[in-house]
Amino acid sequence: MKFLAVVTTLFLAVFSVDALYHTNSKCLVPVNNCVSFSVSSGTGCAWMCNYCAQQLGTNNYYFQDGVCTYDPNQGTCVGSPLTGVTYTCCAA
Repeated sequence: MKFLAVVTTLFLAVFSVDALYHTNSKCLVPVNNCVSFSVSSGTGCAWMCNYCAQQLGTNNYYFQDGVCTYDPNQGTCVGSPLTGVTYTCCAA
């Protein structure tokens, strides 16, 4: 009986953490060499470009809507992302 109680407690703990993670996560599952996500206030294109490069495993990617682009003169990604919009970047 004690074993069943421990297993039940572990089961509930795992699913509680899993539900919390998915509730707070802003990332969506990568599909067809693309990853979609939204950003909160204060997040800029530098973070977005770094995130895409890490998730896609390449520096050769693009944003489907062109929200961020690499500016070689500034040496970083530039653009104006909006809070709550879902953005998608894809490996080129």
